[in-house]
Amino acid sequence: MEGYILDWFNLFFRWFHLITGAAWIGTSFYFNWLNHNIRSPETPKDGIKGELFAVHGGAFYQVLKYDGAPKVLPKTLHWFKWEAYFTWITGICLLTVVYYWDTKIYLLQSTVGGLQPWQAIAISVGFITASWLVYDLMCRSPLHKQPMFLAILGLILLTIASFALTRIYQPRAAFMHVGVIIGTIMAANVFFVIIPNQRIMVDAMIAGQPPDISKGAAGAMRSLHNNYLTLPVLFIMLSNHYPTVFGHHLNWAILAGLSVISMGVRHYFNLKHNGEHKVWILPVAAVAMVALALVSKPRPAEPLATSRPIGAHGARVTFQQIQPILQVRCLSCHAAKPSFPGFLAPPQGIMLERYEQARAVHAKIKSSTVDSQYMPLGNLTKITPEERALLGAWIQQGMPQ
Repeated sequence: MEGYILDWFNLFFRWFHLITGAAWIGTSFYFNWLNHNIRSPETPKDGIKGELFAVHGGAFYQVLKYDGAPKVLPKTLHWFKWEAYFTWITGICLLTVVYYWDTKIYLLQSTVGGLQPWQAIAISVGFITASWLVYDLMCRSPLHKQPMFLAILGLILLTIASFALTRIYQPRAAFMHVGVIIGTIMAANVFFVIIPNQRIMVDAMIAGQPPDISKGAAGAMRSLHNNYLTLPVLFIMLSNHYPTVFGHHLNWAILAGLSVISMGVRHYFNLKHNGEHKVWILPVAAVAMVALALVSKPRPAEPLATSRPIGAHGARVTFQQIQPILQVRCLSCHAAKPSFPGFLAPPQGIMLERYEQARAVHAKIKSSTVDSQYMPLGNLTKITPEERALLGAWIQQGMPQ
């Protein structure tokens, strides 16, 4: 029953997270596009900094951007904040359900001995909290006047955090924590800076005082940061499907590289919306992506020191030889009726009870169990290097029956 309840919690929070995240990202992209495409009005208008005409859904729209704030506030003023808040709330709920509920399955590495569940959770909360505090301190310091230096320093610190997290948690959990760190920074920007600053400006106008334009500028800077962080956090949301990335021995460096590439792509579109066509950025990003894929190609498995390489000199590895490995190390989860607590169905529908089933997913076995060694989760079933090598030899030889 516990597994059934967890599955529904997971589904509900993940669905809600996706819906609110799409709404938040949509508004972020739209308003940044709007900001970059606003142009000075053809006919000067008092208090108007720029205007934009658009057509969508069969209707025409005119958008005006004030140079500061309007002299009189309208009766209805739309605020954009709940998308950000609920995206973060549902993300934390997912973190709790998937990684905090049973730390031994998805969070802790078996190689990190002596770490208790409460300690692992405390470290997680500490990383998330400290990351926001450090980022906020940087933005409030004189560094905010050097945006490029601030961005580089932020990326370096985030990469250091990624490296540390991959040494503490399972690879997928480490990637998700980096995503939570970025998402927390983005949501906290909205909660602690953007919305409060907008509220201060509105309250000043209601009191008949001129608004402090610097508050708007500070909020605009944080909003721009959120815009550049969007693509990296979207990649992390999808990364749990790709063990060749998060399970790589240089996963932290791959994540840093992908973040730089995705920020470069975002920069291209921001410049394009502002009328600057730096067409070279996208080809460079594509080449960098290919180069990253080539550089991060999995290393060949090292020969075992205790014996000659398995499968060498014509030695044939059959399914009968690897079936006991699958039986002991994998079938507690990857069976028609899993016996592992919390699993009501085989993950991703992968079953390894018969030869035909194992052969059909041999590529996944190689990438997740032999190359990245991400599976079994946390190595709870204690698969050995010799057994991984045997599985690899079976696949390399064409999966003989």
